[in-house]
Amino acid sequence: MTDEERTIYVGIDVSKAKLAIAIADGMNRDEVLSLGTIENAPASVAKLLKNLSNRTSRVAVCYEAGPTGYGLYRQARAFGFECLVVAPSLIPVRAGERVKTDRLDAMRLARLFRAGELTPIWVPDETHEAMRDLVRARESAAEDQRHKRQLVSAFLLRHARVYHRTKPWTMRYRRWLQCQNFEHPAHQIALQEMLQAERNAAERLDRLTGHIEALVPEWPLAPAVNALQALRGVALISAVTFMAEIGDVRRFDTPVKLMAYQGLVPSEYSTGKTTRRGGITRAGNAHVRHKLIEGAWTYRLPVRPGARKLYILREQPPEIQDISWKAQSRLTARYRKLSQRGKRSTVITTAIAREMAAFMWDIARRTMPTS
Repeated sequence: MTDEERTIYVGIDVSKAKLAIAIADGMNRDEVLSLGTIENAPASVAKLLKNLSNRTSRVAVCYEAGPTGYGLYRQARAFGFECLVVAPSLIPVRAGERVKTDRLDAMRLARLFRAGELTPIWVPDETHEAMRDLVRARESAAEDQRHKRQLVSAFLLRHARVYHRTKPWTMRYRRWLQCQNFEHPAHQIALQEMLQAERNAAERLDRLTGHIEALVPEWPLAPAVNALQALRGVALISAVTFMAEIGDVRRFDTPVKLMAYQGLVPSEYSTGKTTRRGGITRAGNAHVRHKLIEGAWTYRLPVRPGARKLYILREQPPEIQDISWKAQSRLTARYRKLSQRGKRSTVITTAIAREMAAFMWDIARRTMPTS
């Protein structure tokens, strides 16, 4: 093998300020060499990549997925190099290793990369990443609103102020809140400040929801988002979250692999004649898993398309309508069957969410753009 044909495997340990570099030659008998550290800046990375390209025409780079994002990946790809962003939780670790440094981590990545022991993640393009960041910002705003409402509810409970209707945070409930009077001014000020914080959180959530609704029609995955809403329990935000987090569903050969990626499959520890199965693994994408479980609650209702769903279904092709009806019929019957067997509602909704993922996989695979 000539020098031009030999592959150099580069492992990079990425931190906020520095990059630790190690290289491994394509020959397995060669030792891994540490190249030290460089500044984590585009100019320094460009200089490193140029020097590596002078060594050989075939360079493969890898680094762990983390908070620094995908800038290094895109810069390496722009140089024409192969680049893998590696799943940190799936990196093999020797039981006897007790020393961890940036240099050793980089050398380990290079060695495992050369041996083919690393598992890459899917890297979104810049447009997809931007939409995913917006969806996660909205999710953060929704969580902030829930927290603010919990503070108000806890404050009222401590002072024995009970709202006797079933549904809170309606206009009637807000009027009731404004009618609450306390003897001490400090209590009144505290309540009004908490209510103002809740209103600010609600306004922020509404703004982000409006931005998502405005940007989805321009997104290349808009046809898949629209088609997913044909399913019961899937509205706009759930569909956008699914596509933003999952991306190209065609990378999953079967729906079972998608279920595992979302952490919805049962855990198992079996050896010999002993078989032990536990709860779901929760090892996958939590954002999508939460949305699916929320949507699964709707299958406790009778089989019947809602009024809003009829308008959505009318705009979809017959094959999507058939999948939607098949999903509603099957999952509603399964919910009823599991309930009659005495299963807990949380277990039932998790099982329904797992099967929902399969129907969403089928619809998204049929409606995603070909390129």
